[in-house]
Amino acid sequence: MKETVEVVELDLGYLREILKYDPETGSFTWLRSLSNRAPAGVLAGVIAKNGYRYIRIHKRSYLAHRLAWFFVHGAWPADQIDHIDCVRSNNALSNLREANMSNNGANGLLRSTNTSGYKGVSWDARKRKWVAGVKKNYKRHVLGLFDDPYEAHLVYVAGATRLHGEFAREG
Repeated sequence: MKETVEVVELDLGYLREILKYDPETGSFTWLRSLSNRAPAGVLAGVIAKNGYRYIRIHKRSYLAHRLAWFFVHGAWPADQIDHIDCVRSNNALSNLREANMSNNGANGLLRSTNTSGYKGVSWDARKRKWVAGVKKNYKRHVLGLFDDPYEAHLVYVAGATRLHGEFAREG
């Protein structure tokens, strides 16, 4: 028979007893050894294939950026945490901000499937024009059709800034 493990919400006081967080570098260091693989004084966690650092505490994995927010602010983030520079392993406090899914997506980099070379610009084969568009809260806002992809991108940048403010990213 498999033993069940009770999942208990991580306590801030306990977190501060076992880990040290450096807000300048974003790194966590073990203050206490919880296992043979994580002795005191060693950098905590591993960077997974998705680029995020995970820290395992009593059989539960936590995203380091969420732990950093909790560690500093004393409360879990209400929604998502955005990495301002888009580097998922950079958990310096100055690089983290609360965001909703729409804002977090707006701060994304140019997708590898993009064919125009510009964020927010795609080709409309039927109209034979470049389309500038911004997504906000699951709704796509078409900003216009253009002959030149760069011109479309300039319109995208203005629209993204208007809709997403500080979260807008050019590409």
